[in-house]
Amino acid sequence: MKKHWLQILSTGVLTLLLAFAFGACSSTSNNSSAVTVHLGYFPNITHAVALVGVERGTFKNALGPNVNLQTMTFSAGPAEIEALFAGQIDIGYVGPNPAINGYVQSHGAALRIIAGASSGGALFVVRPGANIKTAADLANKKLATPQLGGTQDIALRYYLQQHGLKTTDKGGNVHIIPTAPATILNLFKQGAIDGAWVAEPWATRLIVEAKAQVFVDERTLWTDGKFVTTNVVVRTAFLNAHPDLVEKFLQAHVDTVQYILSNPTTAQNIVNSEIKRITGQALTSTEISMAFANQNITYDPLGDTLLLSADRAYSLGYLGTSKPNLNGIYDLGPLNQVLTNKGLASVSQP
Repeated sequence: MKKHWLQILSTGVLTLLLAFAFGACSSTSNNSSAVTVHLGYFPNITHAVALVGVERGTFKNALGPNVNLQTMTFSAGPAEIEALFAGQIDIGYVGPNPAINGYVQSHGAALRIIAGASSGGALFVVRPGANIKTAADLANKKLATPQLGGTQDIALRYYLQQHGLKTTDKGGNVHIIPTAPATILNLFKQGAIDGAWVAEPWATRLIVEAKAQVFVDERTLWTDGKFVTTNVVVRTAFLNAHPDLVEKFLQAHVDTVQYILSNPTTAQNIVNSEIKRITGQALTSTEISMAFANQNITYDPLGDTLLLSADRAYSLGYLGTSKPNLNGIYDLGPLNQVLTNKGLASVSQP
């Protein structure tokens, strides 16, 4: 599986280099006239800022009348990073591990993290009939994550490692099945899998619709219950070409975070309507409120927790044979300028 993931990213890096050579999808001048900004995100609760910002027109209005905003949605982070490599998106909401992988595999060239978007909102749930009471009971079980190399995939594999368990690809007996969240729900209902480590709203949907039980709320594994679930990343070439548009986008991002925190009920309704628009199915009122309660919306990237995630991915063999240098993965200058202009405290560089 690791070899397959590296092959995917190697292909992506080649595409990235070609995109750089030919100018990719966006204009490479500092003139923001007639520029298209390609935005990527998931129809997930943990991407609430993206969903609300798009629906309310906050991003579009901040970017101005001469900028065309186009959106693309994904079900997992590695696929979004591939799209960034190909120049198909300029700014994206994505989890920490795909962002780390994209940075490492492109030798620091592809992207920068420019803000946080959410903390928490990821749970490991199990099927009651699977009789999983302790970590030892996970032996010989079939477990699912949204995609190989994604944030929840790394979280599950690290959890198993910490409890002395090995996956089948490492000679062990725990089966991990990376598959789309909607498929995970169906497999869970059929009894074809025994558990899943997923982000919201899929954890809550599994609890409500498939009677899953919470085995691990990931917040319990982190200091103060805080860990980055979603970052905002930007394609480096786009940041260099259009720093003005990146700052405008971040203004809208911070405004949207504040709007959600001040208007939680309205924001939940907006998120639910957007999930229905994108996926064809809305959540119940119980599901949307439960899912929101499992996360925190924030523009703080919580960089120390990302670096710890990178250490964990490295320990699993996902980041090469030598520990990667992530010193340049963040560019928080534009965000802190926005925060200063709004009279808000700046966020720290890890």
